[in-house]
Amino acid sequence: MTHEINEEITDAQVRLIGEDGTQLGIMSSEEALKAAEAKGLDLVKISPNATPPVCRVMDYGKYRFEQAKREKEARRNQHIIEIKEIRMSPGIADNDFNVKLKNGQKFLKDGDRLKVSVRFRGREMAHTSIGEDLLNRYAAECAEMANLDKAPKLEGRNMSIFLSPKPNK
Repeated sequence: MTHEINEEITDAQVRLIGEDGTQLGIMSSEEALKAAEAKGLDLVKISPNATPPVCRVMDYGKYRFEQAKREKEARRNQHIIEIKEIRMSPGIADNDFNVKLKNGQKFLKDGDRLKVSVRFRGREMAHTSIGEDLLNRYAAECAEMANLDKAPKLEGRNMSIFLSPKPNK
């Protein structure tokens, strides 16, 4: 958002607010500009749609710096949730399953969503119930730290579930 400052303000009358937030009343924009320059500060139009427009006496450079600092802080604190994927086959061994389970739990602890999929190849398509059992077992193992968003669903040759981390108390 761009603000009109100092000489850019061409309105005949403006409502002036001092640097400490006090109302200084309605006056011409020339008088308001003189009042701001007398204090060595800028006149900034903060509400152009009001009648009369509202202007404030402030140090505009300092204001813009603090605004940029706040935006940078907000960007740093936001966490982008990614969807991590773990792929398995229906004939996975117990040790391999446990490794995939441990990795999935690590992703969930980090706050990411998890897609767990089983790929069926060739004659494995005739035994999709094995993959469904595998996915239900995976969801049951992660039940204390994750919610099941989407039940096992077959899409082409892949069957998948979605898990999302439970919110921390």
